[in-house]
Amino acid sequence: MGISLDGLRDKNLMQLKKLNLALFPVRYNDKYYADALSSGEFTKLAYYSDICVGAIACRLEKMEGGSVRAYIMTLGVLAPYRGLGIGTKLLNHVMELSAKQNISEIYLHVQTNNDDAIAFYKKFGFEIAETIQNYYTNISPPDCYVVSKLLPVSSAKK
Repeated sequence: MGISLDGLRDKNLMQLKKLNLALFPVRYNDKYYADALSSGEFTKLAYYSDICVGAIACRLEKMEGGSVRAYIMTLGVLAPYRGLGIGTKLLNHVMELSAKQNISEIYLHVQTNNDDAIAFYKKFGFEIAETIQNYYTNISPPDCYVVSKLLPVSSAKK
């Protein structure tokens, strides 16, 4: 099975831009790409037989009290490559990394009509935390769910 993950760098940033154009109805700005680059291991491109077919891009957010949570800005796999475990591999990577780094929560926004995505995240123990009306400006429906997974944080510092 030829799925490999690679870190995001300036030289392969175009891959992420191309993927996002193909995958999402939203256009992402420079801040998105700056956040993706600065999140280090939390943003990964997925390759299947050396073709870039998917990606997860996260932003780390410091909370009051010093805890950190991971926000999944985007997670997507090109349609012909869905069902091969690529999205699972990307999400598992971020969940494992978060657990290692004592990140207390992973969350994201999902359009309310995106049943596939909602079912995908629920499989991994994510739950719908809230609904935000009119979150999206240019797509319909404009409403989204905040989908969240709380992670067990070990109090012992390693």
